[in-house]
Amino acid sequence: MNTHYRDTRKIDPTRGAMLGDNTPNDPDRIEIGPTALAYGEWAAAGLELPDLQAMRRYRWERLVNHIIARDYGGVLMFDPLNIRYATDSTNMQLWNTHNPFRAVLVCADGYMVIWDYKNSPFLSSFNPLVREARSGADLFYFDRGDKAGHQAGIFAAEVKDLIAQHGGGNRRLAVDKVMLHGLRALEAQGFEVMEGEELTEKARSIKGPDEIKAMRCAVNACEAAVYAMEQACVAGKSEDEIWSVLHAENIKRGGEWIETRLLASGPRSNPWFQECGPRIVQPNEIVSFDTDLVSSYGICVDISRSWWVGPGKPRPDMIYAMRHAHEHIMTNMGMLRPGVAIEDLCRNTHVLDDKYQELKYGCLMHGVGLCDEWPLVAYPDKMVEGAFDYELQPGMVLCVEALVGEVGGDFSIKLEDQVVITEDGYENLISYPFDPALMGET
Repeated sequence: MNTHYRDTRKIDPTRGAMLGDNTPNDPDRIEIGPTALAYGEWAAAGLELPDLQAMRRYRWERLVNHIIARDYGGVLMFDPLNIRYATDSTNMQLWNTHNPFRAVLVCADGYMVIWDYKNSPFLSSFNPLVREARSGADLFYFDRGDKAGHQAGIFAAEVKDLIAQHGGGNRRLAVDKVMLHGLRALEAQGFEVMEGEELTEKARSIKGPDEIKAMRCAVNACEAAVYAMEQACVAGKSEDEIWSVLHAENIKRGGEWIETRLLASGPRSNPWFQECGPRIVQPNEIVSFDTDLVSSYGICVDISRSWWVGPGKPRPDMIYAMRHAHEHIMTNMGMLRPGVAIEDLCRNTHVLDDKYQELKYGCLMHGVGLCDEWPLVAYPDKMVEGAFDYELQPGMVLCVEALVGEVGGDFSIKLEDQVVITEDGYENLISYPFDPALMGET
């Protein structure tokens, strides 16, 4: 048998057959992952890499345990982030969000099946927890036209057979985001369709040790990308040009995508949620942004900062707003520890000045993992009694936010840090500094 260079070349010959995160040291492998640049930066920072095999098993066990606890036959997932959580495999993630061609069934006995794009059943082959790869879960109109209902019936019959074999015949089936034809077909097979998002969000909310290690690496990669963007954030460049640096630096480290376009300069930062565009950043104004970035290992790093673009000094009202926003997130962060009721976080929040109330952010805090996740911590005037009647637990990761700006103002301050709940308190995973000019320190 001939041996080819492609069969023997390595990312780093000094590492042997496996990389430090317990994945194959093979650049031709199917599973995606960090780049050599990211590995080098993490080594220089002294970060411990996750064991991805252990992380995948932890996530799989979380799903199975939540299925059993609810007395379900299984959970059927169409959401590409839930599929990533269950299998750690990807396939055209953004396209999949609006063309749901993938599905994963995790049965009560742990048997896991993926339905993938018909020409790519191999994309989960690196993960032995995925026991079968099929196709045929594409129940959207573009792909199936007027016969979508027919294909849904075939798909639902397969699910029924799998639950009979691996779910004890239990017809209580959790489902997350199913197309209408799929829902009807599952119900026609006798399934009692249960709320799948409740199960998956609760399963994903507690991060295991290797997930936290992966998140530390992802944060490091994100902060390096943010630093490069800050260097590019100068007067005379467009918002889009500055924002593009974050994308490029993220991809260079094996990151995956950015969920929003939330960077705005000067008066476009108020009101917040204007997406970045062609506006040219002017001297002596504020640039604010929110990363919403899916970094290395598919981990979301959701941090926000506001920067001053000189050469002059910020106005006193800008410095006051920045310090107020900083006080807001740091005071609220100080409430975090295991056992704290989410509703108490809402009620006991640091109160923003009256002039900032109308434009305050949509929440105080929210969970984060593969993306923004459960739970949400609302401001007291937006809290719905009973919607989040739970307590914080070790392993939860929360983003603590502030949006400070006045109605009719010419700037907004946006700040956000990412925090893990520990056994006795919390740890802020973010080390990126707050702009010293806006803090009034220079």
